[in-house]
Amino acid sequence: MDAIFFDLDGTLTDPKPGITGSIQYALQKLGLPVPSQDELTWCIGPPLRASFASMLGAETHADLAVSYYRERFGDVGLFENSVYPDIEHILAALKQSHGRLFVATSKPRVFAERIVDHFGLTGYFERVFGSELDGTRVHKADLLAYALEETAVNPRRTLMIGDRSHDIIGAKRNDMGGAIGVLYGYGSEQELIEAGASHICATPRAVHEHISGRAG
Repeated sequence: MDAIFFDLDGTLTDPKPGITGSIQYALQKLGLPVPSQDELTWCIGPPLRASFASMLGAETHADLAVSYYRERFGDVGLFENSVYPDIEHILAALKQSHGRLFVATSKPRVFAERIVDHFGLTGYFERVFGSELDGTRVHKADLLAYALEETAVNPRRTLMIGDRSHDIIGAKRNDMGGAIGVLYGYGSEQELIEAGASHICATPRAVHEHISGRAG
């Protein structure tokens, strides 16, 4: 592989408290019923505005909900997060063996860069690719198309690693060499298989073992 792209939420870090807490904050500001954090885990990964539109039953107020969400997330929520066990070890090993590692997340780039830096992961990645605050490249297929063009790599010699179906679908639409689905995040095995994952890994260590096996 010439380059490996990692999703952020549910793949490198567990963002549940920050994301779900900020969604609760937005719904409360809108005067709407507030589900529990466990009931909101389905929102982790997909584009946020689409999740709000689904919750609200229409596009109405989705933009306002996102703005309320960012009020809390930008100051507090993005740090209510933790790196999954073994991630740093695996990133160090993959950087040594493969060199070019990138983050590709639907989360706004300005937040993603702060999170990666906050947890001391910046040195492992050549670049962090994310959406813009205006919604540009919020869909993973568009984001990966942009990232592949920017990095000037052969898509067939790249991997995408993520925990949700849109990670897998985005990779397939860009003819990437593989799309590894991980089960320790927020997507189910059925979701990842139906999306067309080339391989499923239960743990970060399994990701490393699979990539090392491919390289061998």
